[in-house]
Amino acid sequence: MTHEKPFTAESAPANLAQYIDHTLLAPDASRADILRLCKEAAEHHFKAVCVNPVWVETVKKALLGTGVLTCTVIGFPLGTHNTDVKVFEARGATMDGADEIDMVINIASARALDKEALISDISAVAEVVHAEDSLLKVIIETSLLSDSEKVLACEAAVEAGADFVKTSTGFNGGGATAADVALMRATVGPDIGVKASGGVRTQEKALEMIAAGATRIGTSSGIAIVSGAAGTSSY
Repeated sequence: MTHEKPFTAESAPANLAQYIDHTLLAPDASRADILRLCKEAAEHHFKAVCVNPVWVETVKKALLGTGVLTCTVIGFPLGTHNTDVKVFEARGATMDGADEIDMVINIASARALDKEALISDISAVAEVVHAEDSLLKVIIETSLLSDSEKVLACEAAVEAGADFVKTSTGFNGGGATAADVALMRATVGPDIGVKASGGVRTQEKALEMIAAGATRIGTSSGIAIVSGAAGTSSY
């Protein structure tokens, strides 16, 4: 599975819902909260619903026939799981029906400029994700990295076979910036997706990210974004 081609700047507002991963990653989210998220995603024709792994089966069933994809997070939110644990998580998530996997890198490896360690970690997850024809997004946690470390992490993700690079978990401070999205886009080139997440709460901010090169927006403010209102959530 490959990522969707980016819309043009002119078409982005009309297709804004198809950029949105409607997201709820709060640890205290209830089944009712998750089902509400799915209902909203179907009503607004968002691209995907992104939830913690425990909710993947629930979301997959709730979204059946809607055209909305099921996304989950792996090695989240710190990225410090051993690779074999990330692989186990990813395999279980795809078996439960996840169409997309957002994994967190080992941030210490990026800080150490250990590209080979990053490639090894990411490629092991990519192998099991792609075996199920699912898509892999790699979270590099931009707020914790220098520009050179961001570039190295993006290069490693591309070499390891990732379909997307993603700015942030939304849990470790900071969030998506246009400058980071532009840097990531310049690094990965035109054929890899770039997902902006963390602090994208308004239509203006979402369009800024798209103009910088984002092809997906991870947010819990999707309804506010497509309606032109202001969202309040941190993710």
